Amino acid sequence: MASVLMAHQPAHAAADRIRLGSTADVSRSAWNGPAFTMNGSGGIVTASMTRAIDDIRGGTGTLDVVVLAGSAPTSGSKTPECDTITALPGVNSCTTWTLTAASDGNNPQVNTDVRNAEFVYFAGGDQCRYAAWKGTALEASVEAVVAKGGGSGGGSAGHHINSPIVYDACNGSVTSAEALANPYNRYVSFTTGMFEWPNYGSVINDSHFVTRDRMGRTMAFLARSVKDGLAPGGAAWGVGVEEGGSLYLDRDGTATQYGKDAYVVLADHQPEQAVDKKPLTYSGFKIWRLTPGSAFDFKNRPTCGYYLRSVTNGVADANLYSGTPVTACGSQGGGAALAESEPNDTRDTADDATGLASPGSLTGGMASTDDRDYFKLSVNSGQTVSVNCAVPSAYDADLYWLDANGSTLDQSVNNGAGTDESLSFTRTGAGTDTYYLDMEAYSGSGSATYTCTVTKS
Repeated sequence: MASVLMAHQPAHAAADRIRLGSTADVSRSAWNGPAFTMNGSGGIVTASMTRAIDDIRGGTGTLDVVVLAGSAPTSGSKTPECDTITALPGVNSCTTWTLTAASDGNNPQVNTDVRNAEFVYFAGGDQCRYAAWKGTALEASVEAVVAKGGGSGGGSAGHHINSPIVYDACNGSVTSAEALANPYNRYVSFTTGMFEWPNYGSVINDSHFVTRDRMGRTMAFLARSVKDGLAPGGAAWGVGVEEGGSLYLDRDGTATQYGKDAYVVLADHQPEQAVDKKPLTYSGFKIWRLTPGSAFDFKNRPTCGYYLRSVTNGVADANLYSGTPVTACGSQGGGAALAESEPNDTRDTADDATGLASPGSLTGGMASTDDRDYFKLSVNSGQTVSVNCAVPSAYDADLYWLDANGSTLDQSVNNGAGTDESLSFTRTGAGTDTYYLDMEAYSGSGSATYTCTVTKS
């Protein structure tokens, strides 16, 4: 095992405070945030931090920043974050607190400094130390900064703690391979109920994302969160930021990417298999790749622009960090479209429609008189799937609904070229299972497009 055990409660040492900059009082009743910076590694990303400072202060005046660290820095400076922050326009002071015990969260001077600040930055290190501050005065103090229009952020461990579902690593760190082999591995542990920032609900943050190949473990975290009910509404979102990258979230819920790439990963249905001591199976994670300068609306989360990747028996699909996005889809609550891609003439080569929004559409053509088009879908317990296919006059096509083993459960075989086909299926079994739509040429052929509208209810 590659994991390293970490103590949940660090040994006590005196809280250490270093202040850089002016001690002038710059408080006012309200600021222009909130604003958040989510960094893939521990260091400050100047571009996103500058924007946070400017947005919070409204372009005028100065503000105070507090850096919270769970351990002393390993660099030559005792205040590496403040060294960068104090050089930025609009900063009045930057105070670094190194807190090495859970009880430090109730230190009166720490909480006074935090409440007087307009931005709180959590340094890198061990997020378990930060999770230990849950329920202390410090948690409420940071929330008070955001509530008055200030901001919060962090890098690496500090990035983790700024999501509402925190992978806390309190039992040790986990690799992607370990988490996919067993999503209930003892090293996969969470803290919830600490910080939940506006428009950022149901999110799990992860850091050092591409460099340390953490997409797989984020997938496992999301599957666990859906299975265990940690994410309200049955959908969990991962935000993985690469080293040197920073996701800046403004007060309107719009995130802008700086520096290096980030990834937003959505699990919006129950996993096919997520149990202790068994490998994960989950079909159709939706993944948005955010390159520098691109934006993502967390307030009105999109239903298109993603590519799809799955995990089968603990093995993730290839090319997890790039893919062709689905673009022909509607707005929030609308549908999506997936066009067939040959070869898709068997269940093994089926086009993956597990991430298709509802209502959504599947399109294709009967290229020959023996053409078959297979599409793979997932259906939850109690869910009804209705399929209505508009068939062009160039050919007669029949529609079949198959289970995971290829057995026909329902069919629509109306006679005549251009005759539409439709069927409906309700899953009565427990959990989620995989099914296939099979559109087959009966007579005629051509490039004219059929369109099957798929609705889940």
